[in-house]
Amino acid sequence: MSKHLSDTNFTELGLDPRLIKALDGINYTHCTPIQSLSLPISLAGKDVAGQAQTGTGKTIAFLLAALDDILTMPADPSRRSNEPRVLIMAPTRELVVQIYDDAQKLVKHTDIKVGAVFGGTGYEQQRQMLTDGIDVLIGTTGRLIDYYKQGIYGLDAIDVVVLDEADRMFDLGFIADIRYLLRRMPPPNDRLNMLFSATLSHRVKELAYEHMNNPQHVQIEPEQVTAKKVREALYYPSNEDKLALLLGLLNKQEPDKTMIFVNTKRDAETIFSMLNANGWKVGLLTGDVPQTKRMALLEKFKNESLPVLIATDVAARGLHIDNVTHVFNYDLPEDAEDYVHRIGRTARAGSDGDAISFACEDSAFALPAIEDYIEHSIPKFEIDPELLPEVKPFRVSRASRGRPNRKPTGKRGN
Repeated sequence: MSKHLSDTNFTELGLDPRLIKALDGINYTHCTPIQSLSLPISLAGKDVAGQAQTGTGKTIAFLLAALDDILTMPADPSRRSNEPRVLIMAPTRELVVQIYDDAQKLVKHTDIKVGAVFGGTGYEQQRQMLTDGIDVLIGTTGRLIDYYKQGIYGLDAIDVVVLDEADRMFDLGFIADIRYLLRRMPPPNDRLNMLFSATLSHRVKELAYEHMNNPQHVQIEPEQVTAKKVREALYYPSNEDKLALLLGLLNKQEPDKTMIFVNTKRDAETIFSMLNANGWKVGLLTGDVPQTKRMALLEKFKNESLPVLIATDVAARGLHIDNVTHVFNYDLPEDAEDYVHRIGRTARAGSDGDAISFACEDSAFALPAIEDYIEHSIPKFEIDPELLPEVKPFRVSRASRGRPNRKPTGKRGN
C-alpha cells in the first residue's frame, strides 16, 4: 500500500454501493488520513471542520460525504428543479473546475446532476444549466451571488454545504459573500456542513462556529507545517544575478514539471521572456490571462507537454496539479503562509520534491517570519559560479503580457 494512505478501506465506511463502484473505477481503495478521519463523522451526519494541506485528498472526502447524503436521504418534497441540494464554494475558478471533474467521476453510476459556475467564461451556458436544474452546485462566490440575485436558482433546499480552502477565502476577501449565501440557506442544524482549510486560524474557526452545527475538528499532522518529503533550499542572489541563477538551476536539474512563483506580474513576464529566449518551453499564469487560455495552459502543464509554469499567487491559488517535481520561489512571499502553500505544490500524495527559494535584496526581509512560521531554518546554499550561465538577450513581448496585437490606425488616442 502507498505510504500516504491509511489502513481504512472505503468499503468499511458504509458508503452507497454506487459510490464504491465509482471509486473502484478510478482505483481508489484506501482512504488518505484526512478521509479516514473526516468521513466517519460526516457520514454520520455530523459537521466537520478539517485542517489539511492541499493534495491530501480532502476534495474526495467532502464529495463522498455530500453525495452519500443526497443518495441516502430523500429531498425536500417541496424542492423545485432549480434548487440544488449541495452547494460547494471554492476561492478560484480553477479549483471549482477540479472539484467538478472529481465529482463527475464519483456520480458516474448515479443520476445526480453536477454543475459548476465561475467567472471569465460561459455566462449564458451556466445560467441555462441552473435553469434546467442540478443537484450539486460548485462555484465561486461572485458568480453564485450573481445568479442567485437574478432568481435563477434557489437555496431553500440545500442539504449539504461545503466551504473549501477557507483560509484562501479570507485572503481573497470573499467572507462577506460566503456569509451572504449561508444566511439564505436552511439553518445550520437542518443541513450537513463541512469546512476545509490548510490552517484553522481564529478567523476560520469563528466562521465555522457561527455558521455550522457544533463541528468536530479533525487535523492532519499539525506539528508538520511543510510536507515531510520537500527538500528545501535557499540561495542569496543579488537582484542582477537572479535570472541567471534561475536559468542555471533549471539547466542543471532538468526538472520534469516546475512551478515558478513570483510576487509581481512584471517579474512573471520577464522570466517568461528570458526562459523562452534561452530554450525553455514555459507558460505564464497571471490574474489577467483569459479563462480559455488559462485552462489550456493548465491542461498542457498537467499532461507534461509544458514543463514550466510561471505564476503569481493569486493566479495559482487552489490549483490541484499532480507530479510537480520542483517549485521555485523567485521571490520570497511577504505572507509566511504563502510559502507553505507554494512549496506544497510539490511532494504531494507520497512523492518527494524540491522547493528552491531566492532571498534577494528585495525579499530577504520576509525570511525570518517564514522560518518562524515553519519552525525550522531553510537550508542555505552557496552560489557556485557554474550556476550563473550567460543569459541570452531577450525582450518582454506583447504575447507574454496577454495584450492583443492591434493594427495601426494612423492616429493615437489622447
